[in-house]
Amino acid sequence: MNRHATRLVMAVSLVALAACAPKRKVEDIPPAPVQQNETVPDANAGKPAPGSQEDFVASVAADRVFFDTDKFDIDEEDQAVLRSQAAWLARYPNKRVTIEGHCDERGTRDYNIALGDRRANAAKNFLATLGVDAARISTISYGKERPEALGSDEASWARNRRAVTVTVQ
Repeated sequence: MNRHATRLVMAVSLVALAACAPKRKVEDIPPAPVQQNETVPDANAGKPAPGSQEDFVASVAADRVFFDTDKFDIDEEDQAVLRSQAAWLARYPNKRVTIEGHCDERGTRDYNIALGDRRANAAKNFLATLGVDAARISTISYGKERPEALGSDEASWARNRRAVTVTVQ
């Protein structure tokens, strides 16, 4: 046989053998790999960390109580706010807080520092009567040095006469 004929016979033989080879079924092909970077939604995403200042603000009626001009007494509305704060503090017995006393811009610096101190201590003492250990509560007076509202009108003054509870990290 000549060279071309030999090659032709070999090619035909290979095609015949290939036709006889077992065919793979579709189900024998392995599945595509599963993507591992798919994330499961976090149920706590967007929620404040338990025991944080953000959790405190989100969980209590308010983080502050307000006072009338030249006053430091805790009225019924303030009592409700402080009760909600005491309940939160009961859930987190190792958390400490600082109560900041604030005043409006009227009056001398010394007078307002003293009044802010009385306001912070009034809130502290009420929390203590609700069972919060007084050792967990510190106070500071800023007097008129840190106003929340700028302005020389009754609405601004009313927002500045306050005691604010802040968690200590």
